[in-house]
Amino acid sequence: MDLHDVIDFIEHYGYFALFFSLWLGIVGMPIPDEMIVMSGGFLSSLEKMGIIPAFILTYLGVVSGLSLGYVLGKVFGLKVLDKLVKKNKAKYLIKSKDMISKYGQFALVISYFIPVVRHIIPYLVGMNNMSFKIYALYSYTAGFIWTMIYFVLGFFFGKHIEHIGKLATQYGLYFGVIVMIVWIIYYCFKRKLAERLKIKRSNG
Repeated sequence: MDLHDVIDFIEHYGYFALFFSLWLGIVGMPIPDEMIVMSGGFLSSLEKMGIIPAFILTYLGVVSGLSLGYVLGKVFGLKVLDKLVKKNKAKYLIKSKDMISKYGQFALVISYFIPVVRHIIPYLVGMNNMSFKIYALYSYTAGFIWTMIYFVLGFFFGKHIEHIGKLATQYGLYFGVIVMIVWIIYYCFKRKLAERLKIKRSNG
């Protein structure tokens, strides 16, 4: 399944296709989550989907898919790890363990920007009996920001989804941080400009 197939699938089956494409990321979809989220933003920009329901279903697909990983880790523990090793994901497993050792709960935030690792870390924290309350606090908050970033990128730069997806997959965390910084600068600049225009109008 390539990007065009995913876009056609989402366009044909609507919001729930968007949700399930991300929810099934837990079993390893053949296309990166970033590209699926951007597809939702792109279709919203073409007015083929409503922007608010598309974003909500996208966000719910992301967090519910990762929450399923948390539950599986909590229930099945080591059996899940054996399956990951058999799927040739041992290097990602090692990286995920190192991140949890180094960053603790914040690994849930950082991992969103690292493909494959973002699906493994919920398994590990579930297996290590992290409370769901703590898991949800970090994972759902980071998930909202992550989903917003890629949804907005898809909305404004939908024709370049494949290129952006490759950058996101290759550079992961660095790409996410750069996009966040650019977005914050843009937001602050826009806000200051609006304030200046408001002052100008009131003085005029």
